[in-house]
Amino acid sequence: MTDPDFVKGNGGGVYDDRECSCPREFYQRGEINTSLFFEDCIRSIDFVLAYRINAHEPTELENTEKRRVFEANLISQGLEVEASQKDQIWFVKIHAPLEVLRRYAEILKLRMPMKESLCNLRISERSNRLRNAAHYLTNKVGQSVEVEPIPGMSVVNRSTKSVFSSLKHVFQFFLRNIYVDEEIFPKRAHRFTAIYSRDKEYLFDIRQDCFFTTAVRSRIVEFILDRQRFPAKNQHDMAFGIERLIAEGVYSAAYPLHDGEITETGTMRALLYKHWASVPKWYRYQPLDDIKEYFGVKIGLYFAWLGYYTYMLLLASIVGVICFLYSWFSLKNYVPVKDICQSGNTNITMCPLCDWCNFWDLKETCNYAKVTYLIDNPSTVFFAVFMSFWATLFLELWKRYSAEITHRWDLTGFDVHEEHPRPQYLARLEHIPPTRVDYVTNIKEPTVPFWRMKLPATVFSFSVVLLLIALAFVALLAVVVYRMSMLAALKVGSSPMTTSSAIVLATASAAFVNLCLLYILNYMYNHLAEYLTELEMWRTQTQFDDSLTLKIYLLQFVNYYASIFYIAFFKGKFVGHPGEYNKLFDYRQEECSSGGCLTELCIQLAIIMVGKQAFNTILEVYLPMFWRKVLAIQVGLSRLFNNTPNPDKTKDERWMRDFKLLDWGARGLFPEYLEMVLQYGFVTIFVAAFPLAPFFALLNNILEMRLDAKKLLTHHKRPVSQRVRDIGVWYRILDCIGKLSVITNGFIIAFTSDMIPRLVYRHYVNKNGTLDGYLNFTLSEFKVIDSPTLYSLAGDLSNITTCRYTDFRLPPSSPEKYTLSSMFYIILACRLGFVVVFENFVALVMILVRWCIPDMSVELRDQIRREVYVTNEIIIDQEAHRARFERAKRCSSVLQTPVDQDMDAASIQEPNAKFINIEKLLTENLTQIEMDAIIHGENPITGISGADCLDEVHKKLSD
Repeated sequence: MTDPDFVKGNGGGVYDDRECSCPREFYQRGEINTSLFFEDCIRSIDFVLAYRINAHEPTELENTEKRRVFEANLISQGLEVEASQKDQIWFVKIHAPLEVLRRYAEILKLRMPMKESLCNLRISERSNRLRNAAHYLTNKVGQSVEVEPIPGMSVVNRSTKSVFSSLKHVFQFFLRNIYVDEEIFPKRAHRFTAIYSRDKEYLFDIRQDCFFTTAVRSRIVEFILDRQRFPAKNQHDMAFGIERLIAEGVYSAAYPLHDGEITETGTMRALLYKHWASVPKWYRYQPLDDIKEYFGVKIGLYFAWLGYYTYMLLLASIVGVICFLYSWFSLKNYVPVKDICQSGNTNITMCPLCDWCNFWDLKETCNYAKVTYLIDNPSTVFFAVFMSFWATLFLELWKRYSAEITHRWDLTGFDVHEEHPRPQYLARLEHIPPTRVDYVTNIKEPTVPFWRMKLPATVFSFSVVLLLIALAFVALLAVVVYRMSMLAALKVGSSPMTTSSAIVLATASAAFVNLCLLYILNYMYNHLAEYLTELEMWRTQTQFDDSLTLKIYLLQFVNYYASIFYIAFFKGKFVGHPGEYNKLFDYRQEECSSGGCLTELCIQLAIIMVGKQAFNTILEVYLPMFWRKVLAIQVGLSRLFNNTPNPDKTKDERWMRDFKLLDWGARGLFPEYLEMVLQYGFVTIFVAAFPLAPFFALLNNILEMRLDAKKLLTHHKRPVSQRVRDIGVWYRILDCIGKLSVITNGFIIAFTSDMIPRLVYRHYVNKNGTLDGYLNFTLSEFKVIDSPTLYSLAGDLSNITTCRYTDFRLPPSSPEKYTLSSMFYIILACRLGFVVVFENFVALVMILVRWCIPDMSVELRDQIRREVYVTNEIIIDQEAHRARFERAKRCSSVLQTPVDQDMDAASIQEPNAKFINIEKLLTENLTQIEMDAIIHGENPITGISGADCLDEVHKKLSD
């Protein structure tokens, strides 16, 4: 069929027919898995459709007709199908021939690797001044006597080399156990790519190194499946696409195949499961290139981002733990805690916390005060500033790292506008004639009517989102009422608890109730947000996903953070004072303890964040196992869970085993991203109240990364490869969270913590600059007789004549008693001044970090420019060769004999042979003189007139 000397691969073997019909990894194994092929064991199974016979006969007749028409349309597109039956389940196996792959690769504008022979690019190592200076100083010792050598430099040089060599060996040993093991996952060579075109097929080698990988094949087949019609009543506009058929029960599933079992030697799935998805390998870097090749760019980019985020959390965790240890060791010297806890001090009677509560002793909050100091201490400001700096550094370094990945995975030139319209979008506009020409694809498309469709859908969507946000605030109000009732019950019951224990228990139980409400509301939010986004008529899948992401994140943001914002900025701020409380619905508002609400904020954060992560981890481990068991029971295949290799291949078909796995779905990554971005909000927005948040996030992410990988490889069908440019709208959300964190942390330090009052007391009130007497400074006095409610609570206990409360108000002896004192306004001015200074300082640091760290390194920028230049030169050069050849062919056609014409007819019947022979001639790098000489001869081997004169031309040129 072809010249065997020309079509050898890298391994030295000769290509056979199978290489054009299946991916190379399917047959380059010690033992071929025949369940990955059609019955002929040559054509690979690129996609599988599965269905079961419906017991209702009229419905089954209708489904059969739909399947017949749909599969006939697939065949008309060039796909090949083969049907099999197993355990009352029918499987339609689909194979995409080479011609179909070439045609749709051009339609989808896929970037494919160019020939290695055309891509020999040497990237010169950039030198810098420091390296040149070191080289100069080192070499100066060996210069001639004309140049005075530096005394002692040779000794320093030898000792430095010895120390550096020892450190280098230790460092390399450490890195070898962290980096990807290149013996298991060999480093992939960087290949130049170009948008595939059949007119420029001479740039590509479709037979080399599995040109059309399994990921590319499945993507092309899914593109075809999503756009084929099937019969429906009244010519329904949605009567097309495999998703619609699955929703109607015509098919049960549609999926590409894994390359083998997780225990099958020689498969990428088993390799990834053993060396990537294993929790004991948590310290290893991820094999991102192999993940991308197996699952596609979208999933590979998610794991790249998750790995980098986890890596950056390591620094934040270390600093957070150091700040926590500092607060722990300095606790014993904190004067206000000593004043509360030491038994020698006079008892301080505090005013009741609710209308039914009794007076209480401040000494009861001793443990509460200690916990408060662990959070509210001098290191809090430093850690808040550091985390704002860290958030900016993380995003800037991610952009830099993402640019490297984008270049390595050849996503630099990918444009979202090159995406084809969503099938659902075109279906809903089928009755509208095409009026707009897309400026990128140059294809006529219908335009969504603004007044009739776009505006009503947008207004309706916005209204529902506002309603759902209001529902989240109703849930918050319910939690607040529960917390107040719980605190009253614990203080008024038959065996009342201490105030400190009652506050902690009421806050913790309310946070747990809030967490349960969050999951209930989230379930409703997700379904409503998807329905609303579908109404908005987004053109591409990327635009649809971005809109859905913004809706759900907005709802989740309100849902998760509303209670935290309430405790941080509203609780205890507008309660009034004893005798004149500001009531809401005839009830007193919640109050903070003497140390403020920061401890309650920390408890709320810890329970929601850690509890949410723990619950999600449990769900990710056990929920897929549960649904797989349910699916196995439904299809009657209990042998699914036997992971030992089955020697009987007739009972172990790959397409059968994958059918029993769970569907991943087009938006399978959405909950994973959402979970991590919500966690990022906990780590940054409220980090001043919970310095250990980065540490708990780090522990969670180490498990999350490996459990996500295990879930993908073990419990789910293989996802169809999706091509994206970056993490999409998630980056903009992360950037907004980073900016919001600066504002929230500044206000938490200024208004929620006691840092500003402590500073004012040190530098303005107490001349000694210490905190002696600070506790009494923060407490105001109230005479019990001035409030009938408090007087009735005091009863016959005549010894309680006054009580204390946390505020800065004038004493009862003042003519303007219980009004805000001048100290309150001084502290308020200092709080506002701190917010302004803090915000501007952190903003300046963030601007400086962004300025110092470019989005792309200079080396990478120059390399991309160089590669673009070389790629264009290759195309221009090859086009020139092709033009010269076409001219030679036209000139020689008039000299052809009947034998030549027969050869041309044969080459038409076998176009690949002629193409390969032309390539042989082009690889000679002919000059214009040599090409002109070809015209005067002919060669029956190549089929090109004049080729037998090449030897004489070479001889004459050498002479």
